[in-house]
Formats: sequence, C-alpha cells, structure tokens
Amino acid sequence: MSDIIGKNTIKLDLTDSTNNYAIKNLDMGKWAEGTVVMARGQTAGRGQTNNRWESEYGKNLLLSIVFYPRFLPVQQQFLLSKIVALGISDTLSLYVENVSIKWPNDIWVSNLKIAGILIENTIMGNGIRSSVAGTGINLNQKKFTGNAPNPVSLIQLLKKPVDCEEFALLLFSNIEKWYKMLMNGETKIIDLTYLKNLYLIDEEAFFSDNKRKFKGKIIGVGNTGQLLIERKNGIISQYHFKEVEFLL
Repeated sequence: MSDIIGKNTIKLDLTDSTNNYAIKNLDMGKWAEGTVVMARGQTAGRGQTNNRWESEYGKNLLLSIVFYPRFLPVQQQFLLSKIVALGISDTLSLYVENVSIKWPNDIWVSNLKIAGILIENTIMGNGIRSSVAGTGINLNQKKFTGNAPNPVSLIQLLKKPVDCEEFALLLFSNIEKWYKMLMNGETKIIDLTYLKNLYLIDEEAFFSDNKRKFKGKIIGVGNTGQLLIERKNGIISQYHFKEVEFLL
C-alpha cells in the first residue's frame, strides 16, 4: 500500500488533460504531495512537445501525480522521469515480459509502445518547486486509429481485459518505492536500474540526427537526461530531446 501516492485521488469523467487539471489546481495551492488526478477520458491528452496522446474513453489509465521534490537540484530533474518510468516498467512487468524504457519518455513492450510519460516542473531558484508527472498506459483499448506508428495495449498482449483499479494501486506502490529511494539519495541504484531497463542499451542500432543516418549503440544517459550514443568510430555523441531519432 502507498502512504504518499494516491492517498488523495481526484477521479474525473472527462477533462482536457490530467496534467493541465493538476497544474491549474497547484497554482491555487490545494493539494498534498502524492495527489493523483485520474480521468476516464481526455479531450486534449498530450505527450512530449504537445504530441497528442490517443486513448479511447474508459479503456486506459490516464493520470497525473503531484510531487514537491524541493530536495532535488534543478540540474537533476531527469531523475523524476527515471523513477516514474521505473515504476511503470515494474508494474507492467507483473503482466508481460520484455518491458523496457525507451528514452526519453516512453515504455515499450518488445518494439511496441504501451505507455508515455509527460513531466512538467515548476522551478524555483536552483530547485524544483513542484512537479506533475502524467502518464497514459494502454490497458484495454483494442484498436488504435491515430498516427502513432506502433501502439499496443495489455488486452492485445494478454487476450483478456485488465482491472484498471488494481493496476493503478500497483502502479502507485511501485512509483512510491522509487520516489522514496530518490528522497533518500539512493540515486546510484536508480541510475543503474534505469540503464539496465533502457531500450537498446549496448546494442547496435540505426539512428538519425539532422536527417543523417548513422549506426551506433546507446551507452548511457547523462546527468541532465541527454542520451549518449557511441558511433562505430568510437566518438560519443550527446543528444537532448528531439535531437535524435530511433530508426526501427
């Protein structure tokens, strides 16, 4: 059971975005840390850089979690992405195999995308005043009609429906485990486990930057979240969000 995440849960039928709803109410100073906003549907669900997140009404898990990680220096804010990704990955691994974290903000099963993460931070000085961590996890949607190239859901993989409430409780517990480790300064374990679960880590693959195709392998993630790729000539390149594309 969680004693931080989900103790206060706001359940909505329909909203534009659970992240938007949480951020608006944070501005009013309403909620304790660990408050969760859940919705059965979103009219303007968002992914990274305002990409649209497709979700059929009532079929999937759509939620945002409120954190106040004021102990975390702003230059280490990618650790929040790591702990949320690890919590989601751990939960999905209770249901299926071959779960991995695809940098920077997706969760995949084999080569298919099952979840996305959107974290929005409010910075104060050199620290993080508040953070809203949103996720969409495909649970019971059987058909996808959007332009995402490779979506998948648990019902498609398991051939049976998943209890959304049960999944959510497991998710809260798993994310809280990693958040408490972050609060306790156990960043080395977080970093090592994240790398162990990173999609294509230490595997040769094709990538593209500025429309140039190249072969390389992911060797790690930098302190500020940049992806480290070693090319065949031994040169290590660093990429921030949207600066490199995976060619599958």
